[in-house]
Order: sequence, then C-alpha cells, then structure tokens
Amino acid sequence: MSFFRRKPKSSPTTTPHAAAPAASPTAVAEATSGSVLTGDYTIDPSHTRLGFSARHAMVTTVRGTFSDFEGTAHVDTETPGSSSVRLTIRTASIATGSADRDGHLRSADFFDVETYPEITFVSTSVERDGTDWAVTGDLTIKGTTRSLTIPFEENGTAQDPFGNVRIGFEGAATINRKDWDLTWNAALETGGVLVSDKIRLELDVSAIKDA
Repeated sequence: MSFFRRKPKSSPTTTPHAAAPAASPTAVAEATSGSVLTGDYTIDPSHTRLGFSARHAMVTTVRGTFSDFEGTAHVDTETPGSSSVRLTIRTASIATGSADRDGHLRSADFFDVETYPEITFVSTSVERDGTDWAVTGDLTIKGTTRSLTIPFEENGTAQDPFGNVRIGFEGAATINRKDWDLTWNAALETGGVLVSDKIRLELDVSAIKDA
C-alpha cells in the first residue's frame, strides 16, 4: 500500500458547504459552568473549614476553628441576586489548640455558650462578578445582629468518586468583635491588650449539590 494517496477530484456539480463556525471555548466553558453551578447545596462539614484568627498579646496570632455547623445555599449563576446562604454554628465547638483557652472562650467572658449556643448567618443579598462573589447577610452572635459582607472566590466544581457534584468557595472578612458584644480584654504591663479587637474570619467551603 502506498503512503501517498491522490487527492480525490471534486465534482464539478457540487458546491462544498461551509463549515459551521465553532463555538467559542469561553462561551462553552461559561455555559457548562453555569449549568453545573446553579442549584441547591448542602455544606459538607467534613471538607469545610470555618476558621478565625486574632492577635494575642500584640506579638503573635492565635488561630481557631468551629467544628460543629450546618448550612445550605442556593446558587443561581444567571440571576445571582436570587442566590442565598444560611449557616448555623454551635459555639461550644470552638477549638484553638488549648483546652484552657477554649474553656475561657466558651465562658460568659466571650461566647457564653450556655446562653447563646449558636452563631447564625443569613444572607440578605448576593452579587457576582465572574468568579468573584459578595455575600451580604445578618451575622448574629450573642443575640446581637449586624450586617456583614463576605467576599468569596469561586473555586469551581467537581464530581467526586461517589457521584456527588461539589462546589467550592473561599472567603474572608475582618470584623471588630466588640460590635457583637465580645468585649472582654486584659491590659498588658508593656502597653496594649491581650486580645485584638479585630478578628479575621476565614471560610473554606465545600458544598454538595442536592439531588
């Protein structure tokens, strides 16, 4: 067999049809992403981190997490304003790596977990710009509710080995704890205070699309 073939002659009575223009890769990606993202989700606690950090004694940073929480979200990529988030955190699940410190944080000096067992966040508006989202909502701590906007970056979606469609977001915001009646502190002999007023919230969220 020859490796060289003659080019077939075109029929004089047949006019070749022009190929249909290929869809833009960007348009295809956006259409696919939008169709996959839109829907109702349940936060997966085992693959989600709700963390925070604060300055301690003016010289170092203490980090902690809440391990007991639940949440749901509705994601609408076509109409982002129709999206929503609800989150409930059990304050007694706070953990900073020190039993003594955790006990103090659970006491009436801070979260007063016996009286206020939950922190809640309920969205009031959602905005989207590409893969950047801004979720504004009512954050309630110790019976005090204030509005908070948290910027999130969309990390995309994936289907895990168990057939679940997952969505990922990373967000962070800085709050003043005194705005939520978390006012306890102690003065240092060298000046300053033991615990910073500013607290950084860090949210690494993995959620599973509802069937």
